[in-house]
Amino acid sequence: MEVAMPTTSTPTTARGRRARRRPSWGRVVGWVALVVALLVTLFPFYWMVRSALTPNADVVGDAGRLWPSHPTIINFARVLGLVSTAEAQAAGGSGASIQFGLYLWNSVCYCALIGFCQTLCCTMGGYAFARLSFRGRGLIFNILVAALMVPGIFTLLPNFVLVRDLGLLGTIWGMVAPSLLMTPFALFFMRQFFLPIPRDVEEAAMLDGAGQFTIFWRVVLPMARGPLITIGLITLVWAWKDFLWPLLIGRDETTRTVTVALGVYLQQSPNRQPDWTGLMAASTVSVVPVVILLAFLGRRIVESINFTGIK
Repeated sequence: MEVAMPTTSTPTTARGRRARRRPSWGRVVGWVALVVALLVTLFPFYWMVRSALTPNADVVGDAGRLWPSHPTIINFARVLGLVSTAEAQAAGGSGASIQFGLYLWNSVCYCALIGFCQTLCCTMGGYAFARLSFRGRGLIFNILVAALMVPGIFTLLPNFVLVRDLGLLGTIWGMVAPSLLMTPFALFFMRQFFLPIPRDVEEAAMLDGAGQFTIFWRVVLPMARGPLITIGLITLVWAWKDFLWPLLIGRDETTRTVTVALGVYLQQSPNRQPDWTGLMAASTVSVVPVVILLAFLGRRIVESINFTGIK
């Protein structure tokens, strides 16, 4: 019968393990920088929530505190119209409220139309620029990508005149018209994903008698689920926070989005002092859907950006 001899670690092995456990200075500096960047990024959101929980009378007195001395949810109740006008005015507000149900529905329709149509069209365009050969492909793609360098304010007036001449002022279609089909970034993003896909998969489908559209719809598109979710999420977040264009086109209350409603709410504040606590409460409520969306799908953005090679 063999007897197992106890193993002993040599001093060299023990020193190697201690060296592996000891973090390097570069790693420590990297983690410190990451924590600082995270705090700087999240602090404005925290301060918004903290201001929303502060009574209007304590805005000046609690300015130096990290947490309000008398936290309350009255600001959320009055911007949502859950209290009477007298109670809202007694809490320091103007008595104005926001119809979050209507404005939230308008924002959802605005973002959903832009997100779905733009993602679909840019996916087809990105596949065409990555796989199809036609005259002027490189020139057309370079012109479209060069549009990234054109500030949006330059196209604001021509788009407004076009929408006005089409009679779409005050309609949801006028609001989504300029961004419904394509943006240069989304087109570039999807093209970068399709470029490294091996052509063998498409050639095998072609040998089986599949046409170009069938190959795109049934072979390539299922492989692009990650980038599709990513570009759709980026488009939705961009559309959700858009303010200037919905303000110009969505003039009627029936087409007003949440971001425009926040600006209107601020204008309804008393002239002596803006209702900052009410505005912070309304901003907190308006950002909740985007935060939930990013919490569930945010990881897809990082994975797809790494996959497409965009730095």
